[in-house]
Amino acid sequence: MGAAQSADEKSLHEFNVKDSKGNEVNLSAYEGKVLLVVNVASKCGFTEENYTQLTELHDRYKDKGFEILAFPCNQFLRQEPETSQEVEKFACKRFKVEFPIFQK
Repeated sequence: MGAAQSADEKSLHEFNVKDSKGNEVNLSAYEGKVLLVVNVASKCGFTEENYTQLTELHDRYKDKGFEILAFPCNQFLRQEPETSQEVEKFACKRFKVEFPIFQK
């Protein structure tokens, strides 16, 4: 027996977010894909391991309908103080990230 749906519930695909450069992105663009939505932080003790594993996962499954949507987050011990553009630059340069990084 499932729980009743609230009238306010939305599908992930109904949201608009901003990419790291401030451009609006409608998440309906990812409909039909398997998504991993993840918070990232460049000052976390797990940064190296997390970005490395996320990059490997993305590289392995990106051609099979898998996508990672990364959202920088500074809410946990202020481990992501950089701007979203700086986060993207860091991740792309250091870890060769190809998946999208959005704004905080």
